[in-house]
Amino acid sequence: MPRPALRLAVELDGDGAHPAAWRRAAHAPAELLTPRRIARTAAAAENAGFTLVTLDDSILPPSSGAGPVGRIGAVERAAFVAAATSVVGVAPVVATTYAEPFHVSSQLSSLDHVSAGRAGWVVGTEEDPTAARAWGRPLVEGPEALAREARDGLRVVRDLWDSWEDDAVIRSVATSRYLDRERLHAIDFEGETYSVKGPSIVPRPPQGRPVVLARQDLVPAELTDVALVGGTTAAETGAAGEAAKAAGVPLAFAEIEVALDTPRESARERIADLERYSPWEERPDRLRYSGSAEGLVALLAELAAHVDGVRLLPLVLDEDLSVLSRLVLPELFVRRLATRPLPGTTLRTSLGLPRPVSRFATDTDAVSATPAALVREETR
Repeated sequence: MPRPALRLAVELDGDGAHPAAWRRAAHAPAELLTPRRIARTAAAAENAGFTLVTLDDSILPPSSGAGPVGRIGAVERAAFVAAATSVVGVAPVVATTYAEPFHVSSQLSSLDHVSAGRAGWVVGTEEDPTAARAWGRPLVEGPEALAREARDGLRVVRDLWDSWEDDAVIRSVATSRYLDRERLHAIDFEGETYSVKGPSIVPRPPQGRPVVLARQDLVPAELTDVALVGGTTAAETGAAGEAAKAAGVPLAFAEIEVALDTPRESARERIADLERYSPWEERPDRLRYSGSAEGLVALLAELAAHVDGVRLLPLVLDEDLSVLSRLVLPELFVRRLATRPLPGTTLRTSLGLPRPVSRFATDTDAVSATPAALVREETR
């Protein structure tokens, strides 16, 4: 039986994956942080047929001296993109290394409501020690501790999404009741470094839970909807996708950095131009492709046997997104290697994921409606 067509995602942070990408951008540097810029880029991705756009983030500005010195928060940009689009899914990168899971849950629930069910979440980490000082929190250091905070934060966020059953809001004029308090539930989470009690303050998201994307080595498979996998070769990437699926993750997306030939320059020439200002460091968890649009189509056709989708990280958005829109995605659709999202569907529907039932749906005990943020107990 043939595998379902690929779902396509693209990263839209900044001007591209290269630290010096802004030097080749088609807009003035001052326009990078304007609403017009992000709306135009998101519209181009939606019109091209991408299923999902992601937005990277950090509490700290980009570390490279070659890059911009600031950015707008990913959740805020995601909310703007959601209002400026109608079909494409929107997934900001949010870390729970230092951020309160309660606030992360509320932000992403609100994003799902604003987007009518098109929200996702790329689970991130804050590894720079400077981030701890910026948050005013004790340093979380080392892979094990970072994974613990990501795992615990994700569990809390998922439970808070579930803390309102789907029919908790009854809006009964006859009885003057807005909520059925028996359908609000305390999550009573106990972790290694903190505990959280009480329900969320935001009704359950339209999708039940926004789609969760995460690296396979960061959080358990049972907490993830989409595993982000990669490798230094196509074979390694395909094997990582198969391993993620075998571990029980519903979907696996390959992460691919791309630099494409344009009508005026080859990918190699474009990379060399930017390397004069800053190196483009290779990552072992991401595949990198540079070359023609036809070659990228062939690579994606090869990967389609092993993964369910791809997340592309273009070298320079203003240059590579145009090539992807004109030469890559149309060919993928014609060959039925990829599918585009349908209007009026949620992100879960576009990805073929079921809508989860609240894990509290069978509980009947009434609980206090005290917001979870007010009763968090820390032992850090």
